[in-house]
Amino acid sequence: MNNLKYNLLFKTSLIVVIALLLLIPSFMIEELIYERENTQREAVLEVSSIWSNEQTITGPILSVPFNRYIEQYSTKDSVEKIVQIRDHIHFLPDILNVEGAVMPEKRYRGIYEVVVYNSNIHFSGSFYSIDFKSFDIPINDLLLDKAFVTIGINDLRGIEKQIELNWNDESISFTPGTVTNDIVSSGINAEVKIDMNKQTSYVFSFDLDLKGSQLLHFIPVGKVTDINLKSEWNNPSFNGAFLPDSRVIDENGFTAHWNILHLNRNFPQSWIGSSQSVSNSAFGVDLLLPVDNYQKSTRTIKYAILFIVLTFMVFFFVEILNKKFIHPIQYILVGLALIIFFSLLLAISEHMKFNYAFIISAVSTLLLVTAYVKSILKSNTLSILISAILAILYSFIFVIIQLQDYALLIGSIGLFIILGLVMYFSRKIDWYNINLEENN
Repeated sequence: MNNLKYNLLFKTSLIVVIALLLLIPSFMIEELIYERENTQREAVLEVSSIWSNEQTITGPILSVPFNRYIEQYSTKDSVEKIVQIRDHIHFLPDILNVEGAVMPEKRYRGIYEVVVYNSNIHFSGSFYSIDFKSFDIPINDLLLDKAFVTIGINDLRGIEKQIELNWNDESISFTPGTVTNDIVSSGINAEVKIDMNKQTSYVFSFDLDLKGSQLLHFIPVGKVTDINLKSEWNNPSFNGAFLPDSRVIDENGFTAHWNILHLNRNFPQSWIGSSQSVSNSAFGVDLLLPVDNYQKSTRTIKYAILFIVLTFMVFFFVEILNKKFIHPIQYILVGLALIIFFSLLLAISEHMKFNYAFIISAVSTLLLVTAYVKSILKSNTLSILISAILAILYSFIFVIIQLQDYALLIGSIGLFIILGLVMYFSRKIDWYNINLEENN
């Protein structure tokens, strides 16, 4: 047994095996992080399903039904018949103005926070160019008395009040559902009057009190779409196909303005049937809470092998240079302490800010390892040295996870410096003539 104790090759191999085995609990903690992240998503979905889901508002869209005729071969009678089919011409507004206020609220499901909102949105605008001539449809086939306006709304449960459409000074109540699924499958509609004999514009306006969860998006259906949003939420994320032309974010909330032309999107002002898709042009604001502790925990645990290898390397050099024998069991216990750091970080970060959780977990681990190392090495100097190295390593990882854009650069430079220091301090060791005798 004593021969094994002083065998360098055996000791090195044993340390490597211990380090690799310690990666197993680190992988288990990484899986735990993914599980907790999924639990958070489920909590968000649960609250959203009760309150109201993410909302995307499409419209208003003016649709005019018409009859068209196609030849259809009848296998039963072996003759061709003329079949009448109902289709729709869809017109988008020339001007669309939106003024909205978003009032966020925080709801809780267990330890998880979920953002929901109420909103008061005013829509106004006009249809100038209702041109049927470009479609080459006979006037008698147009069903002008059945024209309707559609507003696409993802989750109708979010509607708080009855919606009245002001159409050329006439007030019309919206009804639930869509007449056709050509553009949207969920929404509300209202029948309107269209007169081909009068070359007039159609001015509209309506107010929409809508609640939803986290996301509020719009589709730029206007030839010119002008949207102004304001909210007390001071941490918005603007996303989608278009970013605001101007925005102001401070401790009192945000204001944002979009101005989008029809030339900026990939669909025309009018078409027939379902030939166009408008959903890819959605844009708006995301009120998702800045909960990135799971992402940061995942990034941190990827450095578990670095923590273990460098700590074991320091222990190994202490054995070589100071003739202090460290038992493999003691390597395992120190390694487990380093792994427990990641579990502590995950658990604490669910109840407070990630940076505070990192500091508490790192300090706790440092105190535990320092006290244990001092008891086995019987040396204040070596204990302080190992603690300082671990503190530098924790600080290095902390800086890396804060710098998303420069994480790879800083990490690579840091690893290069660490390798250089290891090479420097081990340059005079005669690896062929090492006697690992314990210094009592």
